[in-house]
Amino acid sequence: MKHHFGDFLDRDYWTVVSNRERYAYAIGDVPAGSKEITIVTIGSDDENWERIFTLPNLEELTLYEPTKEQLQSISKLTVLKRLRITHARPKDIDFISSLVNIEELVLEYVSGFSDLSPLQSLTKLRSLHMENLRRVKEFDGLAGIESLRYLRIDGTLDWKQPISDFNFLKGLPNLEVLSFGQIINKSSYPALLPVLALEKLKKIKLTWNMLAAEEYALMEVALPNVDGADWGPFTRFSYSSIPLPRDDVRAHLPEDVIKSNHPEVSISYKGERLINDPKEEWFEFTGKKAGRAKCNNSKSKEKCDEYSKKYQLMKEEAHKVISSIKQLSG
Repeated sequence: MKHHFGDFLDRDYWTVVSNRERYAYAIGDVPAGSKEITIVTIGSDDENWERIFTLPNLEELTLYEPTKEQLQSISKLTVLKRLRITHARPKDIDFISSLVNIEELVLEYVSGFSDLSPLQSLTKLRSLHMENLRRVKEFDGLAGIESLRYLRIDGTLDWKQPISDFNFLKGLPNLEVLSFGQIINKSSYPALLPVLALEKLKKIKLTWNMLAAEEYALMEVALPNVDGADWGPFTRFSYSSIPLPRDDVRAHLPEDVIKSNHPEVSISYKGERLINDPKEEWFEFTGKKAGRAKCNNSKSKEKCDEYSKKYQLMKEEAHKVISSIKQLSG
């Protein structure tokens, strides 16, 4: 079964329909020339896909497993504001260059190209989600997109997206949200030093185990006022959940009350109230392969204290690195 990402897009920056809703907009029997249609999904099996060129008010297009012809033809749709391409293997993405009104772009499993520079033509691009771009490892093609506010780079659980270096961040002066999923950093410390250039950054999203611990310490020092840049030396994490007992008052609280007042409780898609299984809770040390300690182990506090001291030394070193850079640039 092919991957479909859910509606995990930050709705402060995205208006594109969620991926799971895209089939509701299939081209189907949409009449040619319809002025009411603003959102459409097409794929390789759609015989009437060329009707998209007759829709005067089309703003959003999803291409699911598109043909080469479909990909190349969308260069005509210069009025598009939102575009999602899923499961495609174009040799290049030059066809995107003419879509100068694009504001939101999702490239998901688009694996045949390696050059991102055509995106530099999208001077209105505000939000960009890139997932599983198998042949991309250089992201310098993003530098210079001054309109960009939201950026997500992701891989998958079985294939992590390589990033050669993070220098491209210096060319994104208005970025407000930087989000990384399953990635591999290919540069040595201090690889994340370019985050210093992100003066308008409000939020960073990154789990505690994707990068070397020194990089997290560096970002904590570099981004003291950025939401999410406070990993600390360890994170308490549970690998499984258990249902709340029926006699626990939280099991009967409304969903809005749970979300507002009880962050320790999660709600399953069936509406079941869940809490972390204490037998499967761990202190996960910040940093790739940094280790962990089981919460109910008698030596867990000792291990956490020891790692906290190491992490503090990393932060002190980060202060020195950042100070020396500022002195050179000042």
